Amino acid sequence: MKRIKFVGLVLLFITGILVMAGCNSEGSSGKSDGGSDAPSEITYATTSDAAGLSPIDTNDSVSSNVTYQVYETLFTQNPETLEPEPLLAESYETPDENTWVIKLKEGITFHDGTPFNAEAVKYTFDQMKDPDRAAPRASLLDPVESIEVKDEYTVVLKTKEPYGPMLAALSHTNAAIVSPTADKEGDINKEPVGTGPFVFEEWVEGDHITLTKNEDYWREPAEIETVTYKVVPEVSTAISMLETGEVQFIDAIPSDHLGRVESIGNVEVQKSEGTRVSYLGFNMEKEPFNELEFRKAVAYGINQEAYVSQLNGIGVHNESIIGPKVFGYNEEATSSAYEYDPEKAKQIIQENGYDGQEITLFSANRDNYMKMAEIVESQLTEIGLNVSIETMEWASFLDTARQGDYEMTFLGWANSTADGSELLYPNLHSDNIGASNYSRYSNSEFDKLVEESRTSVDQEARKEKLHEANVLAMKDAPWVVMQHGMVTLAYDKSVEGLVVDPTGMWSLYPVTRE
Repeated sequence: MKRIKFVGLVLLFITGILVMAGCNSEGSSGKSDGGSDAPSEITYATTSDAAGLSPIDTNDSVSSNVTYQVYETLFTQNPETLEPEPLLAESYETPDENTWVIKLKEGITFHDGTPFNAEAVKYTFDQMKDPDRAAPRASLLDPVESIEVKDEYTVVLKTKEPYGPMLAALSHTNAAIVSPTADKEGDINKEPVGTGPFVFEEWVEGDHITLTKNEDYWREPAEIETVTYKVVPEVSTAISMLETGEVQFIDAIPSDHLGRVESIGNVEVQKSEGTRVSYLGFNMEKEPFNELEFRKAVAYGINQEAYVSQLNGIGVHNESIIGPKVFGYNEEATSSAYEYDPEKAKQIIQENGYDGQEITLFSANRDNYMKMAEIVESQLTEIGLNVSIETMEWASFLDTARQGDYEMTFLGWANSTADGSELLYPNLHSDNIGASNYSRYSNSEFDKLVEESRTSVDQEARKEKLHEANVLAMKDAPWVVMQHGMVTLAYDKSVEGLVVDPTGMWSLYPVTRE
Protein backbone atom coordinates (compact mmCIF):
# COMPACT_ATOMS: atom_id res chain seq x y z
CA MET A 1 0.00 0.00 0.00
CA LYS A 2 1.21 3.44 -0.87
CA ARG A 3 0.26 6.24 1.49
CA ILE A 4 1.24 9.86 1.26
CA LYS A 5 0.34 12.36 3.96
CA PHE A 6 0.49 16.06 3.25
CA VAL A 7 0.98 18.52 6.06
CA GLY A 8 0.46 22.25 6.16
CA LEU A 9 -0.94 24.66 3.69
CA VAL A 10 -0.35 24.34 -0.01
CA LEU A 11 -0.26 27.47 -2.11
CA LEU A 12 -2.98 27.67 -4.78
CA PHE A 13 -0.89 28.57 -7.74
CA ILE A 14 -1.41 27.55 -11.29
CA THR A 15 -2.72 24.93 -13.72
CA GLY A 16 -3.74 25.78 -18.20
CA ILE A 17 -3.03 29.27 -20.25
CA LEU A 18 -2.00 32.74 -20.00
CA VAL A 19 -0.66 35.55 -17.84
CA MET A 20 0.19 37.86 -15.16
CA ALA A 21 -0.94 40.87 -13.29
CA GLY A 22 -0.53 44.47 -13.07
CA CYS A 23 -1.60 47.53 -11.39
CA ASN A 24 -0.93 51.16 -10.87
CA SER A 25 -3.16 53.82 -12.31
CA GLU A 26 -0.26 55.42 -14.15
CA GLY A 27 1.20 54.26 -17.42
CA SER A 28 4.28 55.56 -19.14
CA SER A 29 2.47 58.85 -19.59
CA GLY A 30 2.47 59.19 -15.80
CA LYS A 31 -1.19 60.09 -15.48
CA SER A 32 -4.40 58.35 -14.56
CA ASP A 33 -7.06 57.70 -17.16
CA GLY A 34 -9.89 56.99 -14.76
CA GLY A 35 -9.02 53.32 -14.37
CA SER A 36 -8.62 51.15 -11.31
CA ASP A 37 -6.90 53.48 -8.84
CA ALA A 38 -7.28 51.54 -5.62
CA PRO A 39 -4.47 49.10 -4.77
CA SER A 40 -7.12 46.56 -3.74
CA GLU A 41 -8.56 46.42 -7.26
CA ILE A 42 -7.14 44.86 -10.39
CA THR A 43 -8.38 44.78 -13.98
CA TYR A 44 -7.37 42.33 -16.69
CA ALA A 45 -8.08 42.94 -20.38
CA THR A 46 -9.17 39.94 -22.42
CA THR A 47 -9.81 40.07 -26.15
CA SER A 48 -12.52 37.39 -25.90
CA ASP A 49 -15.40 36.90 -23.49
CA ALA A 50 -15.70 33.67 -21.54
CA ALA A 51 -17.69 30.89 -23.16
CA GLY A 52 -19.11 29.99 -19.73
CA LEU A 53 -18.23 29.89 -16.05
CA SER A 54 -18.75 26.23 -15.17
CA PRO A 55 -15.65 23.99 -15.10
CA ILE A 56 -17.91 21.06 -15.99
CA ASP A 57 -19.37 22.68 -19.09
CA THR A 58 -16.46 24.64 -20.59
CA ASN A 59 -13.06 23.78 -21.98
CA ASP A 60 -11.28 26.93 -23.11
CA SER A 61 -8.52 29.05 -21.64
CA VAL A 62 -10.56 32.26 -21.62
CA SER A 63 -13.19 30.71 -19.36
CA SER A 64 -10.54 28.95 -17.27
CA ASN A 65 -8.92 32.28 -16.44
CA VAL A 66 -12.09 33.13 -14.53
CA THR A 67 -13.08 29.75 -13.12
CA TYR A 68 -9.56 29.21 -11.76
CA GLN A 69 -10.09 32.07 -9.31
CA VAL A 70 -13.57 30.90 -8.21
CA TYR A 71 -13.27 27.12 -8.05
CA GLU A 72 -10.65 24.77 -6.66
CA THR A 73 -9.46 21.26 -7.43
CA LEU A 74 -8.53 18.38 -5.14
CA PHE A 75 -4.91 18.73 -6.23
CA THR A 76 -2.93 21.53 -7.84
CA GLN A 77 0.32 21.66 -9.76
CA ASN A 78 3.44 23.04 -8.18
CA PRO A 79 4.21 26.10 -10.33
CA GLU A 80 7.90 25.20 -10.64
CA THR A 81 7.92 21.41 -10.94
CA LEU A 82 4.37 20.91 -12.30
CA GLU A 83 4.08 17.99 -9.87
CA PRO A 84 0.62 17.54 -8.29
CA GLU A 85 0.22 18.69 -4.69
CA PRO A 86 -2.90 18.63 -2.47
CA LEU A 87 -5.31 21.55 -2.38
CA LEU A 88 -8.81 20.55 -1.29
CA ALA A 89 -7.41 17.08 -0.66
CA GLU A 90 -5.58 16.36 2.59
CA SER A 91 -3.98 13.05 1.61
CA TYR A 92 -4.49 10.00 -0.54
CA GLU A 93 -3.64 6.32 -0.59
CA THR A 94 -3.72 3.61 -3.23
CA PRO A 95 -4.48 0.27 -1.51
CA ASP A 96 -4.33 -1.33 -4.96
CA GLU A 97 -3.51 -0.08 -8.43
CA ASN A 98 -7.18 0.53 -9.29
CA THR A 99 -8.27 2.28 -6.07
CA TRP A 100 -7.67 5.86 -4.93
CA VAL A 101 -8.80 6.76 -1.41
CA ILE A 102 -8.75 10.55 -1.04
CA LYS A 103 -9.10 12.28 2.33
CA LEU A 104 -10.49 15.79 2.07
CA LYS A 105 -9.75 18.90 4.09
CA GLU A 106 -12.47 19.65 6.63
CA GLY A 107 -14.30 22.84 7.48
CA ILE A 108 -14.44 24.29 3.95
CA THR A 109 -17.64 25.79 2.56
CA PHE A 110 -18.76 26.84 -0.89
CA HIS A 111 -19.56 30.47 -1.57
CA ASP A 112 -23.27 29.72 -1.07
CA GLY A 113 -22.60 28.48 2.48
CA THR A 114 -23.09 24.79 1.72
CA PRO A 115 -20.39 22.33 2.86
CA PHE A 116 -17.54 21.02 0.77
CA ASN A 117 -17.42 17.29 1.42
CA ALA A 118 -17.22 13.88 -0.24
CA GLU A 119 -20.80 14.19 -1.48
CA ALA A 120 -19.86 17.37 -3.36
CA VAL A 121 -16.88 15.62 -4.95
CA LYS A 122 -19.02 12.66 -5.98
CA TYR A 123 -21.71 14.95 -7.40
CA THR A 124 -19.18 16.94 -9.44
CA PHE A 125 -17.46 13.88 -10.87
CA ASP A 126 -20.77 12.14 -11.60
CA GLN A 127 -21.84 15.21 -13.55
CA MET A 128 -18.58 15.21 -15.50
CA LYS A 129 -19.12 11.58 -16.45
CA ASP A 130 -22.84 11.93 -17.26
CA PRO A 131 -23.21 11.49 -21.05
CA ASP A 132 -26.38 13.58 -21.00
CA ARG A 133 -24.41 16.56 -19.69
CA ALA A 134 -21.71 16.02 -22.32
CA ALA A 135 -18.92 17.66 -20.36
CA PRO A 136 -16.19 18.56 -22.89
CA ARG A 137 -13.45 17.28 -20.56
CA ALA A 138 -15.23 14.12 -19.43
CA SER A 139 -12.13 12.34 -20.69
CA LEU A 140 -10.29 13.39 -17.53
CA LEU A 141 -12.37 10.89 -15.57
CA ASP A 142 -13.06 8.33 -18.27
CA PRO A 143 -10.99 5.60 -16.53
CA VAL A 144 -12.96 6.10 -13.29
CA GLU A 145 -15.51 3.31 -12.95
CA SER A 146 -17.10 4.32 -9.66
CA ILE A 147 -17.09 7.22 -7.19
CA GLU A 148 -17.99 6.24 -3.63
CA VAL A 149 -18.50 8.27 -0.47
CA LYS A 150 -16.75 6.38 2.31
CA ASP A 151 -17.54 9.01 4.94
CA GLU A 152 -18.14 12.76 5.03
CA TYR A 153 -14.55 13.61 4.15
CA THR A 154 -13.36 10.52 2.28
CA VAL A 155 -14.06 9.73 -1.35
CA VAL A 156 -12.99 6.53 -3.12
CA LEU A 157 -12.32 6.43 -6.86
CA LYS A 158 -12.16 3.02 -8.49
CA THR A 159 -10.78 2.72 -12.00
CA LYS A 160 -11.33 0.08 -14.64
CA GLU A 161 -7.58 -0.36 -14.88
CA PRO A 162 -4.55 1.51 -13.56
CA TYR A 163 -4.62 5.24 -14.40
CA GLY A 164 -1.14 6.78 -14.45
CA PRO A 165 -2.16 10.46 -14.87
CA MET A 166 -4.82 10.39 -12.11
CA LEU A 167 -3.33 13.16 -9.94
CA ALA A 168 -2.59 15.28 -13.00
CA ALA A 169 -6.21 14.86 -14.09
CA LEU A 170 -7.50 15.83 -10.64
CA SER A 171 -5.34 18.97 -10.83
CA HIS A 172 -6.97 20.11 -14.06
CA THR A 173 -9.15 23.23 -13.91
CA ASN A 174 -12.04 21.29 -15.45
CA ALA A 175 -11.95 18.85 -12.52
CA ALA A 176 -12.73 21.66 -10.06
CA ILE A 177 -15.40 20.92 -7.46
CA VAL A 178 -18.72 22.75 -7.79
CA SER A 179 -21.50 23.39 -5.29
CA PRO A 180 -24.14 20.69 -5.86
CA THR A 181 -26.84 23.00 -4.52
CA ALA A 182 -25.90 25.83 -6.87
CA ASP A 183 -25.74 23.48 -9.84
CA LYS A 184 -29.13 21.92 -9.11
CA GLU A 185 -30.94 25.16 -8.30
CA GLY A 186 -29.31 27.57 -10.73
CA ASP A 187 -26.99 27.87 -13.71
CA ILE A 188 -23.35 27.72 -12.65
CA ASN A 189 -22.34 28.42 -16.22
CA LYS A 190 -23.71 31.93 -15.62
CA GLU A 191 -23.31 32.25 -11.85
CA PRO A 192 -20.42 30.07 -10.62
CA VAL A 193 -20.17 28.86 -7.02
CA GLY A 194 -16.94 27.30 -5.81
CA THR A 195 -14.64 27.27 -2.77
CA GLY A 196 -11.96 29.57 -4.19
CA PRO A 197 -10.47 32.87 -3.01
CA PHE A 198 -12.79 34.96 -5.19
CA VAL A 199 -16.59 35.08 -5.39
CA PHE A 200 -18.60 35.76 -8.53
CA GLU A 201 -20.25 39.18 -8.56
CA GLU A 202 -21.63 39.79 -12.05
CA TRP A 203 -21.24 39.03 -15.74
CA VAL A 204 -22.28 41.57 -18.33
CA GLU A 205 -21.76 39.48 -21.43
CA GLY A 206 -19.51 41.08 -24.00
CA ASP A 207 -18.36 43.72 -21.52
CA HIS A 208 -16.99 42.47 -18.20
CA ILE A 209 -16.94 39.87 -15.43
CA THR A 210 -16.46 40.98 -11.82
CA LEU A 211 -15.21 38.91 -8.89
CA THR A 212 -14.81 39.98 -5.27
CA LYS A 213 -12.67 38.69 -2.44
CA ASN A 214 -14.01 35.71 -0.52
CA GLU A 215 -13.97 37.05 3.05
CA ASP A 216 -14.71 33.56 4.40
CA TYR A 217 -12.00 31.78 2.43
CA TRP A 218 -10.63 28.70 4.21
CA ARG A 219 -7.12 30.13 4.04
CA GLU A 220 -6.10 33.73 4.59
CA PRO A 221 -8.30 35.93 2.37
CA ALA A 222 -6.74 37.40 -0.76
CA GLU A 223 -5.25 40.90 -0.69
CA ILE A 224 -7.09 41.98 -3.83
CA GLU A 225 -10.66 43.08 -3.11
CA THR A 226 -12.09 43.29 -6.64
CA VAL A 227 -11.11 41.62 -9.90
CA THR A 228 -12.50 42.81 -13.23
CA TYR A 229 -12.16 40.89 -16.48
CA LYS A 230 -12.71 43.58 -19.10
CA VAL A 231 -13.59 42.42 -22.62
CA VAL A 232 -11.53 44.50 -25.05
CA PRO A 233 -11.82 42.94 -28.53
CA GLU A 234 -9.03 45.03 -30.08
CA VAL A 235 -5.54 44.21 -28.84
CA SER A 236 -4.29 47.70 -29.62
CA THR A 237 -7.01 49.15 -27.40
CA ALA A 238 -6.12 46.77 -24.58
CA ILE A 239 -2.49 47.87 -24.80
CA SER A 240 -3.52 51.52 -24.69
CA MET A 241 -5.56 50.78 -21.56
CA LEU A 242 -2.54 49.09 -20.01
CA GLU A 243 -0.43 52.13 -20.85
CA THR A 244 -2.86 54.60 -19.26
CA GLY A 245 -3.52 52.43 -16.21
CA GLU A 246 -7.13 51.58 -17.03
CA VAL A 247 -6.15 47.90 -16.92
CA GLN A 248 -3.24 46.40 -15.02
CA PHE A 249 -2.37 43.33 -17.06
CA ILE A 250 -2.80 41.50 -20.33
CA ASP A 251 -1.55 38.15 -21.57
CA ALA A 252 -1.00 36.12 -24.74
CA ILE A 253 0.57 39.17 -26.36
CA PRO A 254 0.40 38.97 -30.17
CA SER A 255 3.85 39.09 -31.72
CA ASP A 256 2.99 42.14 -33.83
CA HIS A 257 2.34 44.13 -30.66
CA LEU A 258 5.23 42.89 -28.54
CA GLY A 259 7.58 45.76 -29.39
CA ARG A 260 4.97 48.34 -28.45
CA VAL A 261 4.27 46.68 -25.12
CA GLU A 262 7.96 46.40 -24.30
CA SER A 263 8.36 50.13 -24.87
CA ILE A 264 5.86 51.12 -22.17
CA GLY A 265 7.89 52.57 -19.32
CA ASN A 266 5.94 51.31 -16.31
CA VAL A 267 5.19 47.84 -17.65
CA GLU A 268 7.08 44.58 -17.23
CA VAL A 269 6.99 41.92 -19.96
CA GLN A 270 7.71 38.27 -19.23
CA LYS A 271 8.29 35.48 -21.75
CA SER A 272 9.01 31.83 -21.03
CA GLU A 273 8.66 28.52 -22.85
CA GLY A 274 5.28 26.91 -22.26
CA THR A 275 3.32 23.72 -22.80
CA ARG A 276 0.83 25.08 -25.32
CA VAL A 277 0.66 23.63 -28.83
CA SER A 278 -1.07 25.41 -31.72
CA TYR A 279 -2.06 23.50 -34.83
CA LEU A 280 -3.91 23.37 -38.12
CA GLY A 281 -6.46 20.56 -37.87
CA PHE A 282 -8.25 18.66 -40.62
CA ASN A 283 -11.84 17.44 -40.38
CA MET A 284 -11.19 13.75 -40.86
CA GLU A 285 -14.86 13.04 -41.68
CA LYS A 286 -14.91 15.16 -44.84
CA GLU A 287 -13.32 14.69 -48.24
CA PRO A 288 -10.55 15.20 -49.26
CA PHE A 289 -9.38 16.00 -45.74
CA ASN A 290 -9.80 12.36 -44.75
CA GLU A 291 -7.25 11.37 -47.42
CA LEU A 292 -3.66 11.02 -46.19
CA GLU A 293 -2.19 12.20 -49.51
CA PHE A 294 -4.11 15.47 -49.26
CA ARG A 295 -3.00 16.01 -45.67
CA LYS A 296 0.60 15.24 -46.62
CA ALA A 297 0.44 17.77 -49.45
CA VAL A 298 -0.79 20.44 -47.04
CA ALA A 299 1.84 19.49 -44.46
CA TYR A 300 4.64 19.67 -47.05
CA GLY A 301 3.26 22.99 -48.26
CA ILE A 302 3.32 24.79 -44.89
CA ASN A 303 6.48 26.50 -43.73
CA GLN A 304 6.06 26.69 -39.95
CA GLU A 305 9.47 28.30 -39.55
CA ALA A 306 8.30 31.23 -41.67
CA TYR A 307 5.37 31.61 -39.28
CA VAL A 308 7.41 31.26 -36.09
CA SER A 309 10.00 33.74 -37.37
CA GLN A 310 7.30 36.41 -37.32
CA LEU A 311 6.51 35.85 -33.65
CA ASN A 312 9.34 37.96 -32.27
CA GLY A 313 10.64 35.16 -30.09
CA ILE A 314 7.31 34.08 -28.56
CA GLY A 315 6.99 30.79 -30.41
CA VAL A 316 9.04 27.60 -30.79
CA HIS A 317 9.35 25.67 -34.05
CA ASN A 318 8.98 21.95 -33.32
CA GLU A 319 6.65 19.74 -35.34
CA SER A 320 6.24 17.06 -32.67
CA ILE A 321 2.67 17.03 -31.33
CA ILE A 322 4.00 16.44 -27.82
CA GLY A 323 6.13 19.48 -27.09
CA PRO A 324 9.43 19.81 -25.19
CA LYS A 325 7.79 20.93 -21.93
CA VAL A 326 5.25 18.08 -21.86
CA PHE A 327 5.69 14.66 -20.23
CA GLY A 328 6.32 12.07 -22.95
CA TYR A 329 8.34 14.27 -25.31
CA ASN A 330 11.10 12.50 -27.22
CA GLU A 331 13.29 14.56 -29.54
CA GLU A 332 13.44 11.64 -31.99
CA ALA A 333 9.81 12.30 -32.90
CA THR A 334 10.77 15.37 -34.90
CA SER A 335 12.26 13.15 -37.61
CA SER A 336 8.74 11.86 -38.38
CA ALA A 337 7.42 15.26 -39.45
CA TYR A 338 6.55 16.17 -43.05
CA GLU A 339 9.12 18.92 -43.44
CA TYR A 340 8.48 21.92 -45.65
CA ASP A 341 8.92 20.89 -49.29
CA PRO A 342 6.64 22.89 -51.64
CA GLU A 343 7.78 20.99 -54.72
CA LYS A 344 6.80 17.68 -53.17
CA ALA A 345 3.49 19.25 -52.14
CA LYS A 346 2.80 20.38 -55.71
CA GLN A 347 3.69 16.93 -57.03
CA ILE A 348 1.22 15.21 -54.67
CA ILE A 349 -1.47 17.72 -55.61
CA GLN A 350 -0.99 17.12 -59.32
CA GLU A 351 -0.80 13.34 -59.02
CA ASN A 352 -4.00 13.12 -56.96
CA GLY A 353 -6.12 15.68 -58.78
CA TYR A 354 -6.21 18.19 -55.94
CA ASP A 355 -5.16 21.12 -58.13
CA GLY A 356 -7.58 24.01 -57.59
CA GLN A 357 -9.31 22.23 -54.70
CA GLU A 358 -11.45 24.76 -52.84
CA ILE A 359 -10.87 24.75 -49.09
CA THR A 360 -11.99 27.05 -46.30
CA LEU A 361 -9.76 27.79 -43.34
CA PHE A 362 -11.97 28.29 -40.28
CA SER A 363 -10.54 30.58 -37.61
CA ALA A 364 -11.54 32.29 -34.40
CA ASN A 365 -11.24 36.07 -34.67
CA ARG A 366 -8.24 36.15 -32.34
CA ASP A 367 -4.97 37.66 -33.48
CA ASN A 368 -2.82 34.54 -33.13
CA TYR A 369 -5.19 32.35 -35.13
CA MET A 370 -5.81 35.03 -37.73
CA LYS A 371 -2.06 35.35 -38.32
CA MET A 372 -1.80 31.58 -38.79
CA ALA A 373 -4.73 31.62 -41.22
CA GLU A 374 -3.30 34.42 -43.33
CA ILE A 375 0.13 32.81 -43.62
CA VAL A 376 -1.25 29.34 -44.36
CA GLU A 377 -3.70 30.77 -46.93
CA SER A 378 -0.78 32.31 -48.82
CA GLN A 379 1.39 29.18 -48.63
CA LEU A 380 -1.36 26.78 -49.72
CA THR A 381 -2.36 29.07 -52.57
CA GLU A 382 1.22 28.86 -53.82
CA ILE A 383 1.05 25.05 -54.06
CA GLY A 384 -2.15 25.09 -56.13
CA LEU A 385 -5.09 25.10 -53.71
CA ASN A 386 -7.96 27.59 -53.83
CA VAL A 387 -8.10 28.89 -50.25
CA SER A 388 -10.44 31.23 -48.38
CA ILE A 389 -10.74 32.20 -44.70
CA GLU A 390 -13.88 32.21 -42.55
CA THR A 391 -13.79 33.80 -39.09
CA MET A 392 -16.11 33.69 -36.11
CA GLU A 393 -16.13 35.05 -32.55
CA TRP A 394 -14.69 32.75 -29.90
CA ALA A 395 -17.69 31.07 -28.26
CA SER A 396 -19.50 30.48 -31.56
CA PHE A 397 -16.27 29.25 -33.12
CA LEU A 398 -15.83 26.62 -30.40
CA ASP A 399 -19.41 25.37 -30.80
CA THR A 400 -19.11 25.18 -34.57
CA ALA A 401 -15.75 23.42 -34.49
CA ARG A 402 -16.92 20.92 -31.88
CA GLN A 403 -19.86 20.00 -34.12
CA GLY A 404 -17.48 19.32 -37.00
CA ASP A 405 -18.96 22.05 -39.20
CA TYR A 406 -15.68 23.01 -40.86
CA GLU A 407 -13.00 21.70 -43.23
CA MET A 408 -9.70 22.89 -41.74
CA THR A 409 -9.30 24.97 -38.60
CA PHE A 410 -6.75 26.44 -36.22
CA LEU A 411 -6.81 25.50 -32.56
CA GLY A 412 -4.54 25.23 -29.57
CA TRP A 413 -4.23 23.11 -26.46
CA ALA A 414 -2.79 24.58 -23.28
CA ASN A 415 -1.72 21.20 -21.85
CA SER A 416 -2.89 22.20 -18.40
CA THR A 417 -1.72 18.89 -16.93
CA ALA A 418 1.64 18.98 -18.80
CA ASP A 419 1.08 15.26 -19.40
CA GLY A 420 1.22 13.76 -22.90
CA SER A 421 -1.60 11.31 -22.18
CA GLU A 422 -3.90 14.21 -21.40
CA LEU A 423 -2.90 15.82 -24.68
CA LEU A 424 -3.29 12.84 -26.98
CA TYR A 425 -6.34 11.24 -25.36
CA PRO A 426 -8.75 14.21 -25.31
CA ASN A 427 -7.60 15.63 -28.63
CA LEU A 428 -7.03 12.62 -30.87
CA HIS A 429 -8.53 9.48 -29.30
CA SER A 430 -11.73 8.31 -31.02
CA ASP A 431 -13.58 8.26 -27.68
CA ASN A 432 -13.67 12.05 -27.81
CA ILE A 433 -15.02 12.67 -31.30
CA GLY A 434 -17.79 15.22 -30.85
CA ALA A 435 -16.17 16.57 -27.70
CA SER A 436 -12.52 17.64 -27.54
CA ASN A 437 -11.34 15.62 -30.57
CA TYR A 438 -12.15 18.42 -33.01
CA SER A 439 -10.31 16.73 -35.90
CA ARG A 440 -12.49 13.64 -35.46
CA TYR A 441 -9.39 11.48 -35.85
CA SER A 442 -9.89 7.73 -35.41
CA ASN A 443 -7.10 5.14 -35.49
CA SER A 444 -7.43 1.97 -33.43
CA GLU A 445 -3.66 1.43 -33.20
CA PHE A 446 -3.17 4.98 -31.95
CA ASP A 447 -6.07 4.57 -29.50
CA LYS A 448 -4.47 1.42 -28.07
CA LEU A 449 -1.10 3.12 -27.53
CA VAL A 450 -2.69 6.09 -25.81
CA GLU A 451 -4.78 3.82 -23.60
CA GLU A 452 -1.63 1.94 -22.61
CA SER A 453 0.06 5.23 -21.75
CA ARG A 454 -2.82 6.00 -19.41
CA THR A 455 -3.18 2.61 -17.78
CA SER A 456 0.44 2.11 -16.80
CA VAL A 457 1.83 3.47 -13.54
CA ASP A 458 5.38 2.84 -14.79
CA GLN A 459 6.41 6.31 -15.92
CA GLU A 460 9.18 5.10 -18.24
CA ALA A 461 6.77 2.71 -19.93
CA ARG A 462 4.30 5.56 -20.28
CA LYS A 463 6.93 7.69 -22.01
CA GLU A 464 7.62 4.95 -24.54
CA LYS A 465 3.93 4.46 -25.38
CA LEU A 466 3.45 8.21 -25.71
CA HIS A 467 6.40 8.44 -28.08
CA GLU A 468 5.01 5.63 -30.26
CA ALA A 469 1.55 7.22 -30.32
CA ASN A 470 3.01 10.63 -31.07
CA VAL A 471 5.00 9.34 -34.06
CA LEU A 472 1.98 7.46 -35.41
CA ALA A 473 -0.22 10.55 -35.22
CA MET A 474 2.47 12.69 -36.86
CA LYS A 475 2.58 10.26 -39.80
CA ASP A 476 -1.23 10.22 -40.05
CA ALA A 477 -1.19 14.03 -39.93
CA PRO A 478 -4.63 14.92 -38.51
CA TRP A 479 -2.74 18.00 -37.32
CA VAL A 480 -0.02 20.18 -38.74
CA VAL A 481 1.72 21.63 -35.69
CA MET A 482 2.22 25.37 -36.19
CA GLN A 483 4.21 26.12 -33.04
CA HIS A 484 4.77 25.38 -29.38
CA GLY A 485 3.93 28.46 -27.42
CA MET A 486 5.65 30.82 -25.09
CA VAL A 487 3.89 32.14 -22.00
CA THR A 488 3.69 35.92 -22.36
CA LEU A 489 2.35 38.60 -20.09
CA ALA A 490 2.59 42.32 -19.52
CA TYR A 491 1.77 43.93 -16.20
CA ASP A 492 2.22 47.10 -14.26
CA LYS A 493 5.38 47.07 -12.15
CA SER A 494 3.45 47.71 -8.95
CA VAL A 495 1.95 44.23 -9.09
CA GLU A 496 3.66 41.59 -6.99
CA GLY A 497 3.13 37.92 -6.23
CA LEU A 498 1.63 36.60 -9.44
CA VAL A 499 3.17 33.31 -10.63
CA VAL A 500 2.71 31.89 -14.10
CA ASP A 501 3.69 28.31 -14.90
CA PRO A 502 4.52 26.80 -18.33
CA THR A 503 0.87 25.85 -18.83
CA GLY A 504 0.02 29.56 -18.81
CA MET A 505 -2.26 29.43 -15.78
CA TRP A 506 -2.17 32.23 -13.22
CA SER A 507 -3.76 32.79 -9.84
CA LEU A 508 -4.68 36.15 -8.35
CA TYR A 509 -4.78 34.75 -4.83
CA PRO A 510 -1.15 35.63 -3.93
CA VAL A 511 -1.17 38.95 -5.81
CA THR A 512 -0.74 42.31 -4.10
CA ARG A 513 -0.63 45.88 -5.36
CA GLU A 514 1.50 48.64 -3.92
